[in-house]
Amino acid sequence: MTVLLQRTYYEAGTPSALFCNGQFLGFAIELPWKANQRHISCIPEGVYPLKARYSEKFGPHLQVLDVPDRSLILLHPANDAQRELRGCIAPVTQLTGLGKGIHSKACLQKLVSLCYQAFDRNENVLLTIKS
Repeated sequence: MTVLLQRTYYEAGTPSALFCNGQFLGFAIELPWKANQRHISCIPEGVYPLKARYSEKFGPHLQVLDVPDRSLILLHPANDAQRELRGCIAPVTQLTGLGKGIHSKACLQKLVSLCYQAFDRNENVLLTIKS
């Protein structure tokens, strides 16, 4: 299964259109590109495996694996990249500004459901990020 983030870069944030197997699912918000610096930059474009992850803070969510020079990059709920993200990715139902969106939990739930079904079928789930 393929999850695609189609990015646009701005100084204040990095919004993306979010697709799953070619079907539009919503949007994503990230921090701006700052040369892959930890905690202040979105991650580089590329193809990354995803895996299921659970925490008390976020509940079921996803982890992005094999990110160069980074660790613990997650797809988790957030509606304001500057306030709530430190290099992670937040799916949102609607964009409300650069690095801002609404209904993140609902969009993440749709994505997690699709990905967890693929994991149950022993499919690899790959995140492709491009501009």
